[in-house]
Amino acid sequence: FSNQYTEEEARKLGVVGWVKNTSQGTVTGQVQGPEDKVNAMKSWLSKVGSPSSRIDRTNFSNEKEIPKLDFSGFSTRY
Repeated sequence: FSNQYTEEEARKLGVVGWVKNTSQGTVTGQVQGPEDKVNAMKSWLSKVGSPSSRIDRTNFSNEKEIPKLDFSGFSTRY
């Protein structure tokens, strides 16, 4: 996953959180924002991704309503 594209898409949509490439060749992360924006980001992560990524499957879990955002922006973790 090219994190630059993911961060760019998150900024465009107005969601916050983080993503991280794992040693197993998968991506993990957290996305927060208005439900419609989060759904748009999930759709992008499932179908589009970055130009060099190949998406076999996506798994979104622990979805819940939150009173406020825990992050101020969108970042890549290493």
